Order: sequence, then C-alpha cells, then structure tokens
Amino acid sequence: MRRPSPVSASLMFGMLLGASASRADTPGTAAQPPDVSGAGAAIPASPAPAPAPGVPSPGSSVPVVVPAGDTAVTAAVAALGAWAASAHAHLGTAVLDVGTGSVLAAAHEHELVNPASNTKVLTTATVLDRMGPDYRFTTGLFGHLDGDTVSELVLRGNGDPSLDAARLFELATALRALGVRHVGRLLVDQSYFDDRFVPPAFEQQPNEWAPFRAPVSAVSLGRNTVTLNVLARQEGSAAAIWFEPAGFVDVHGAIATRRPGAASAIRVTLSPKGPRLLADVGGYAGAGPTRLRYGKRADDPRLLAGYALKATLRDLGIDVTTDVAQGGESARERLASIDSEPLSVLVRELGKNSDNFYAETLLKALGGFLRGAPAHSQDGAEAVLAWIGAAGALEPGTRFINGSGLFDANRVSALELATVLRVAYQSPRIGPDFVAQLSIGGVDGTLGSRFSAEAKRRIIRAKTGTLDGVIALSGYVLAPPGRAPIAYSFILTGVSGHHAEARARLDRAVEAIAGTLWASDGPRPDDTARAHL
Repeated sequence: MRRPSPVSASLMFGMLLGASASRADTPGTAAQPPDVSGAGAAIPASPAPAPAPGVPSPGSSVPVVVPAGDTAVTAAVAALGAWAASAHAHLGTAVLDVGTGSVLAAAHEHELVNPASNTKVLTTATVLDRMGPDYRFTTGLFGHLDGDTVSELVLRGNGDPSLDAARLFELATALRALGVRHVGRLLVDQSYFDDRFVPPAFEQQPNEWAPFRAPVSAVSLGRNTVTLNVLARQEGSAAAIWFEPAGFVDVHGAIATRRPGAASAIRVTLSPKGPRLLADVGGYAGAGPTRLRYGKRADDPRLLAGYALKATLRDLGIDVTTDVAQGGESARERLASIDSEPLSVLVRELGKNSDNFYAETLLKALGGFLRGAPAHSQDGAEAVLAWIGAAGALEPGTRFINGSGLFDANRVSALELATVLRVAYQSPRIGPDFVAQLSIGGVDGTLGSRFSAEAKRRIIRAKTGTLDGVIALSGYVLAPPGRAPIAYSFILTGVSGHHAEARARLDRAVEAIAGTLWASDGPRPDDTARAHL
C-alpha cells in the first residue's frame, strides 16, 4: 500500500514547525502541490509561499545590508560581486542571522540558478526529517533451506547506498553458518526501485564512465562501481590485473611492466557484455610494490551485487549451480540480513564528501519510503519541494530534478538555501545531525584544505558546490556563547576557467562573516538594526 503523498506529509511538518515558532521565529507554511515536469518537479510561478519573518518576500528588491556599525560583511560581499562582474560572472547570496531570520547581507538572493552540489543541502534536510535520523536500510538473503541446499536464493535490498564487499561477505558467512553448501538459482530482487537506474539529468553525459556518474539500484554494491587493480612487480613481465568486485568484469588485454620508477600510463575501456562488463586494458606501469587502482561506473548495476555474491559464496565453499538473474520478489523466508548505519551517519557522505551516488540513492529511497515500492526519483523530488515549502523557503519557479546537483538539473535561489539552513539548524529533530554532516573548514571533507586558520575553532561548517560554470558554498559560521550562528549561501555562476580565484574570493567573504561574528568588540547580529548601503 502506498503511503501518504509527500505534500500531505509536509503539511504535518509545517504544523509541527509552526508549533515551535516562538523559538524558531519561523511559522511553518504548507507547500502548494508541485507541478510535475518530466523526471523532476518544479513549482509554478504563483502563488508564492509566505516568507519567514525577517526574510524578504520573493521578488522584492533588497540591497546589500549588514548590521549597523560594521562594514566588513558589506565590503566582502560587494568585493565578491564586483569581481564576479569583472569576470563576466554572477553572484547570488544571502546571509541570515539564524536566531532572528534577519537578512544581514544579500545580493540577487531570489534569482534561481544552478546550485551545483549545494543541492545536497536540500536533499539532506528533507531525507533526515522525513525518514528520520535513526532510519536504517536492510539487505537480506531470502529462500527456503532444505538440508544444506537453497534451491532459489534471493538477494534483496531497499536502497542501502553503503553496501560493500565486506558487508556482502557478512551475509555470505551467515548463510554458510546455517549449513548451506549448495545454491541452485541466485536471484537479485531490485523491485523496491523502479527500472530507471540512471538518475535524472545524468543522461546529459552518457559516455562518461567516471564513478561520479554511477547509476542507482535498490541493491547496490560499492557505489555501483568497479575497480581495476594493477600490480606491476617484475620488469619485462605482464602486470597482475584484476577487477573488484569479482565476477562482474571480463578482461581483455595486458599491461606491461617497465623499470622501477618509470611513469605509468594505463588504458581501460569498458563496454557492456550482456548484464556484465568487458574491459579492454593496455598500457604500462613502473615496477614496484604499489598497487594502482582505477575506478569506473557500472553500466547496468542490477546484477552487480549478485555476481559478487556468487563469487563470494564459491570462495566460502558454497556451490552456485546457475548464473545470476533478476527476480525473487515472492520469496518470504529470510535466511540472513544486515542493517546499514543510521541515516544520520550515511548523510555525511553527502555533506562532507559530496557523494553523488549516495545523494541520488537516498532521494529515490525517500520516494519509496513515502509512497511505497517501486520507488521513483520524481517522488523524492516532489517531497523535497514540499519540505522547502513547509519551511517557508520556496521561491516561485524553483526546479528540483535530482538529488546531487550534478549536470544542468536544478534551479534554486541563495535565499532558499540560506533559509533551509536556518530552519534545519533550529529543528530539534534534525539540527544536530544536519550540522554534523557538513564539512568542517580546515578539518575534513571538501573543506579540508580551506579555512585552515579556523581549523582549531571548527566554526566554518558548509557544503561546497562545483560544476564547470558554478562555484557555490552554503553553510554556517558557528557562534560564540550568547550569540546566534550565521547561515549563508554564495552561488557564483559563469565562472568557467576561474574556479581557483572564485573559491578564494568566496572564502574571504565567509572569513569576513566569521570575523564580524567573533569580534570581541563587534556588534551582535541579533541585537542590531540593519543598515542599507
């Protein structure tokens, strides 16, 4: 039975949010039912949702503003905007006091642009709230045990993005502990997800085999990627080569071993071979003890975990009679199962490492959680739009198609992102886990090499975003005792060829916010009036 739609469920979230408005100062507003277009969803141009107190209504003209008596944030945002104009780029930004919702600085904050991986801010907030921080995925083996034989063994999952070879080995070991020594048919039940394993907008680069474009499935393995391993030990002989996981890739070709210290040049081309892959490899590597690894996405992931399980079972002395196939939806007897880490842990792959596979898998799993199987990415996208609306942040014309922000897919505003950051921070349900999943400036994730001066204080928490023409950063500057944090979103578009400078200038703006918030004699953002430039 299908669960309530994400729109109706978000109305409940809106009422809960409204109940705590005296503290959060953000009454919940129910989202209008989103229009659906193609693989994703977009909100119509009218009517607009009610804004949160202190947040300008969509379409209003707002100059850059800062707390009275302090010009550091003004100067930083103005300098960033001026540089963007000189580079023929564009800046959209919103800086909010998390305590009051007051706009501390803003420029083109309502304009809808491609936010790149800052999309994951919206995906993470919605998934955490709707599914719950403690939610765990389950992957299991099903079938009837007759003596030491399972005539039809079914591998089934509901969207765990973290399943890897080690966890698959746990399942296989549990099966062997039951006394199983023979398996007839080995089936993979992918029915919890629909058959569209290529996420929305990923079709824009069909010939890209890099892992960041991996497809999604209800039963995945190792982010639905395969890895070529090369070990070149003796000069003049062929290098040892193999793929992980085992059983899914046939290899054609060889890699030569050259003298120790020689440069390596490895070629690997993948092509479909029925439900599996064929790898054509070549090139050379310098002799040495170091193993070289090259990751590629699977083309069709639906049987990947099944072939890996078959190889693992055989390594454990369990014979598998036939090849791997899809099916087994009717199997009900559970023989073994494993649970994932809680969702609060899984989402760190989005915030800290910007993992596209996790983002797209969780978005589709959200659709299944809310509306039942088979899960659709579109259902997850509608749920995200509804959640943004319930938070009072939805701009007219917002487009949300995929959960990762990859390719030319989504359109959101800087003010939407900053407002969602504020609402998420103030939520008792998701706030601590939402903040914890973001990168810490100078410490970890995609911000590990940025904001090094603030590494000790750990006050910069943010999600990065990068596409060929986009550099973005949305997050928080955490506050000293007695003050409210500041939420910000900066989106620079049209910056192809200027990534390094764009990041450096954007970082200066965030550092200026930190300097203002942590200045011992500076104004408190929640105690001062706004001054217009």
